[in-house]
Amino acid sequence: DSLNPTLKNIVLLLLLLVTFTTFSLGLNVCMSGSATSCEECLLIHPSCAWCAQEEFGRVRTMTSRCDLSQNLQKRGCEAHNIESPSSTTMVVKSEPLSSKGSGPTQYDVIQIMPQKISLSLRPGDQTSFEVQVRQVEDYPVDLYYLMDLSLSMKDDLDTIRNLGTKLADEMRKLTSNFRLGFGSFVDKNMSPFSYTATKYQDNPCNGYKLFPNCVPSFGFRHLLSLTDKVDRFNEEVQKQMVSRNRDAPEGGFDAILQAAVCKERIGWRKEAFHLLVFATDDVPHLALDGKLGGLVQPHDGECHMNEKNEYSGSTKMDYPSLALLGEKLAENNIYLIFAVTKRLYVIYKNFTALIPGTTVEILDQDSKNIIQLIVNAYNNIRSKVELTVWDQPEDLSLSFTATCQDGQPLPGLRKCADLKIGDTVSFNVSVDARGCPAPGTQQRFTIKPVGFKDRLEVSVDYRCDCGCSDWTQANSSRCSSIGQYTCGTCRCDPGYLGARCECQEGEAGSMYLSACREAEGKQICGGRGECSCNQCLCYESEFGKIYGTFCECDDFSCARHKGILCSGHGECHCGECKCHAGYIGDNCNCSTDTSSCVSDDGKICSGRGSCACGHCQCTEPGAFGDTCEKCPTCPDACGTKRECIECRLFDSGRLSDNQTCQRLCKDEIITVETLKTEDPNSVLCLYKTENECVMKFMYSEHANGMSVLTALKEPECGAAPDAMTVLLAVVGSILLVGIVLLAIWKLVITVHDRREFARFQSARCRARYEMVRRMTNLFITVIYNLLNKSHNKLHGLFVQ
Repeated sequence: DSLNPTLKNIVLLLLLLVTFTTFSLGLNVCMSGSATSCEECLLIHPSCAWCAQEEFGRVRTMTSRCDLSQNLQKRGCEAHNIESPSSTTMVVKSEPLSSKGSGPTQYDVIQIMPQKISLSLRPGDQTSFEVQVRQVEDYPVDLYYLMDLSLSMKDDLDTIRNLGTKLADEMRKLTSNFRLGFGSFVDKNMSPFSYTATKYQDNPCNGYKLFPNCVPSFGFRHLLSLTDKVDRFNEEVQKQMVSRNRDAPEGGFDAILQAAVCKERIGWRKEAFHLLVFATDDVPHLALDGKLGGLVQPHDGECHMNEKNEYSGSTKMDYPSLALLGEKLAENNIYLIFAVTKRLYVIYKNFTALIPGTTVEILDQDSKNIIQLIVNAYNNIRSKVELTVWDQPEDLSLSFTATCQDGQPLPGLRKCADLKIGDTVSFNVSVDARGCPAPGTQQRFTIKPVGFKDRLEVSVDYRCDCGCSDWTQANSSRCSSIGQYTCGTCRCDPGYLGARCECQEGEAGSMYLSACREAEGKQICGGRGECSCNQCLCYESEFGKIYGTFCECDDFSCARHKGILCSGHGECHCGECKCHAGYIGDNCNCSTDTSSCVSDDGKICSGRGSCACGHCQCTEPGAFGDTCEKCPTCPDACGTKRECIECRLFDSGRLSDNQTCQRLCKDEIITVETLKTEDPNSVLCLYKTENECVMKFMYSEHANGMSVLTALKEPECGAAPDAMTVLLAVVGSILLVGIVLLAIWKLVITVHDRREFARFQSARCRARYEMVRRMTNLFITVIYNLLNKSHNKLHGLFVQ
């Protein structure tokens, strides 16, 4: 307490510095390992270096040569004797991105840069490179229309009979090089999927009153190879007739796979954008459904088209799995568009999450909207870029950071959306090698945008060897002529031990044992090894490896998650988990990937929370959902849902311009004549339209988590005044004002007259009073005079 504040702060700073230095030394993984050779040292950690200098370090231990590079130099190892290779990246081929897809250069279009990269990786040492991708303008398009020809699609078939010409006209607005093809499917022509009785063999609709004639069932039939002669499409459609199968699901996935892998028959061009439109009104059969008909052979993923252009394996193999379907579509750069009726939207939407490069659009019951649907799907596909990795080696870890149009890096993402054709986006790819393969192993992998023919080929070699190994000496005098001298150390022949192979196995003594104790009073080699020639030889363990100068370390005593050491996402080094790239935490159970936290609007947790370990933690009161996307009580809830009301009901607002309405606005919208606002769980929202009207809607959440918007069919607007009403109102107002003025004038005159009459009455009363007074005075005078005369006469009589 007697120390002044300045001295106190200095002492505190020194204590913190000592504590930090001690802690740092305790975390030196290079010293804690059991590396007895340069190669083992390099594998411990990318920061570790090996000193190959002959006279270096303590004689009694080999691990002292493995340390941080700066520590080795401080301890006297010269820089040219330090082995510490680092990872490098070399661009082998990098041709510039193209700006246009058609014309004389259409076969040399480049949409990804660079095209070839060579990596030289040291295990654990991360390196990175940048990839740029551009959706070029006027890129050639191949569109194959695959249609369900089961009986329920009869009205759809009538609708698309002239589809070719109309679709070509619309697609030519987007590309000058368009080709169209056509195929159809029903289901496997066998029981229990189709009618197989004798009377149904030629006509499955036999006896069906609503539609008595149709063609036999078939798996997949290729009808028109891709061509720019769209009239051929119309001709083929005109020839088609529907068929009839027994169960509700269709064999469409058989057809999709054949359309994808039979490239020569379909006519897919390598230099074109591949679209496969799958139109149906029912669910598909999946893998293992074929066992109902006795088909136990899994689909082999190959093309099986006979001379009639029909799928010959329909009754021989099971339906393909979703995994196989996704693999073949990606392998052949095909974008799949599910054009399905509204009741199937959710089912096929779930399929898109399992099959990369697929989208789903809602098809009218009679396919009237098919052209606009295809155009919308095409624009939606061209508005995003997503990278995939092919043939990734198991010992490599890759992480992505996307930089889209706003220029902000998005760690953990390998996709950009809401792009315009011609926009360029970039991705930073970090690569980390977790180990070393066998010498001479060649590793390669490919980075490819979904649906693109363009790709980046990456070749990998590993820097696991030390340069000093080239100067190895056998039976070296430095090793008592009974060992191999390499990289500053001796590798003794069997039966010999020691830094210079100076000891034989079996020798023991107190002078050797003292060097095998970590401290006085401690067990020899920590009780987990034996002391031999100044060094601890650690016991083997069924749980893992025991190592260290005093056998103090092992690779199995680290933290676990659900019983798995370091969660399976890290390596255990002397009681501490060293996490692989993309994971953090004491037991490496926390992923740094934020892709699962990105909401449909591209924000992390919808801007209402934070992403922790790949899951959103909502911080905004009232927010919930996997990406905090649901929040009826949030201040911006009405504003967010307003845009969906505008684009879905009135085809206006910001979302209708960039064609993201259907992607962002998935809520159910119910229109009503009158809005009931009594529901306490709903929020009333209103806004003023461009026409000065007021639009009202209610926002609520169902128990199943689905958002529901209940909106008025039309905004509320004030009715325009009637002309006669206005005229009558004006005339009435003038008359009313006139009457009021006359009444006021009459009132004033009345008050004035009454005052004047009152004065007149008062004057008349005064005049009457004066006359009475005078008459009274006169009367009194007369009486007085009479009385006075009478008195005088009486007085005279008495006197006489």
